[in-house]
Amino acid sequence: MRWRRVLAAVVLGVLAVLALPAGPADAHATLVGSNPTADVVVDALPGEVVITFTEPVRPVADKVRVIAPDGGRLDTGKATARDADLVVPLRGTGPRGTYLVSYRVISADNHPISGGFAFSFGEVTATPTDDAGADVRTDPLVKHIMSAARWIGFLGLILLVGPALVLLTLWPARLPTAGPVRLALAGAGLVAVSALLELYLQIPYTSGGGLLGPTVDGAGDVFGSTYGAAHLIRLAAVVAAVLLLRPVAGLRAGKLDQALLIGLGVIGAATWPLSGHPSASPVPALTVVADAAHLAAMAVWVGGLVMLFGFLLRHADHRELGVIVPVWSGWALLAVTVLVLAGTAQALVEIGTLSALTGTLYGQLVIVKAGLFAVILAAAAYARNVTNRHYPAATDDADDDETPDEAAGAAVRGRLRIGVLVETGVVVFVLGVTSVLVQTTPARSVEAAASQPGRPVEVKVGGSLLQVVVDVSPARTGINTVHLYARKPDGSAPLKVVEWKATVALPSKEVEPITVPLVALTPDHASGQIAFPAAGTWDMRVTARIDDINQATVTARIPVG
Repeated sequence: MRWRRVLAAVVLGVLAVLALPAGPADAHATLVGSNPTADVVVDALPGEVVITFTEPVRPVADKVRVIAPDGGRLDTGKATARDADLVVPLRGTGPRGTYLVSYRVISADNHPISGGFAFSFGEVTATPTDDAGADVRTDPLVKHIMSAARWIGFLGLILLVGPALVLLTLWPARLPTAGPVRLALAGAGLVAVSALLELYLQIPYTSGGGLLGPTVDGAGDVFGSTYGAAHLIRLAAVVAAVLLLRPVAGLRAGKLDQALLIGLGVIGAATWPLSGHPSASPVPALTVVADAAHLAAMAVWVGGLVMLFGFLLRHADHRELGVIVPVWSGWALLAVTVLVLAGTAQALVEIGTLSALTGTLYGQLVIVKAGLFAVILAAAAYARNVTNRHYPAATDDADDDETPDEAAGAAVRGRLRIGVLVETGVVVFVLGVTSVLVQTTPARSVEAAASQPGRPVEVKVGGSLLQVVVDVSPARTGINTVHLYARKPDGSAPLKVVEWKATVALPSKEVEPITVPLVALTPDHASGQIAFPAAGTWDMRVTARIDDINQATVTARIPVG
């Protein structure tokens, strides 16, 4: 009956997810306008430039700039956030001509948003470049290592919570505690290493630099943010938990020690959602609590499985297992129920519709995670069936004098270890998917953006001289933003471009080439805007000159909806 209730909760959760309408995007801010607007010619320089986003943002230190036609900076270097507006004060007067505005900001879920545009004062001139300006493309290596750091943190939490819980409640007094304590200390070390690594990586992730390029200003931004505070609290909770492991290891932890450990566990688990997507959802109170409960239930369940497989099923005798396994089976069922309910609550907010579930990377990762979870549940059901048949104390109608005999003990343990091994093995892959998931834009945000401005398209084209990454957003009829990135032919590093030119054409509807006005934001990156008058697959020809002699022209096929 209890497993039927879990299944019913899953079904109801899925139905509720599919029934919810898509709401506004509340994570990953997007640009919605500016004053002055892009490409406008103004009669007088404004006192400030205002850039408006879909949600509140915070500027990255020295990454919001206004470059004058003579190459000097017109901004004061003190950009401020005012709700969803980024306000960039200007120094006053400047020369006539075209000005470059570039920005890099952090959205509410701690992900960087960057871009740029140009406007002119009095007359249109060549757009200036900002050789020392904002890096506007996140280093892929930084992002991948950050996902790995998250995986390490999840693994460490499991190895810390499992031994601590079992030692406090289920560990037989006659067995030595050295092995579980070492495992718990290893878990604490992994959580600490993960937190420190994430803090370090957040600096270049925020500022846009490379893996070895953190700055003092960037570190100040990170440590002064909610993200930094959450990770510092996590580190403090780990240190305090390690100090409490001593009485736990001696099996003499009192009620105060137990209460402190539980409190530290709650605080530590809450630091993950407070530094990610849940804190920026439309209903943060729900998603933060649900994510923390989801994480805690995962740590209890999988950590207990590790203890069962690594220690109890090896060293506890039949009589001890007759007490331990039924109790643990009930805990596992409770943890699974919490996992299902908390995961459903998160899905209600972060996915929302069937199209978001199947048509976004976030939704597809959730499907993969759910499939792996189904395999885990099958293994758990097998282990629970073995428990109910051979340890009758796990059932309500069992006879107290029914205990497994010595001859059957080895076979029973072997069956349980098979089920537990499958569960823990698949969990490793689930943690990997989860580590990528927390770095992925929530499905509801992607779909909400798709239903309004459109879905961006990125195409890589190259030749013997260079590789060009073409990013068009929203890839729909009307005004579109174009980003061009130049890299070496093998794509290994950025390549400086002296001059960019681009045109778009739609031969199928006899639309002749239209020039794309481009602004060089950094030596390897240019941006511009173009209006697509009709849907279809457009040919974008990009010419990049890298010096006085060498240039290359590539063509990208851009599907426009």
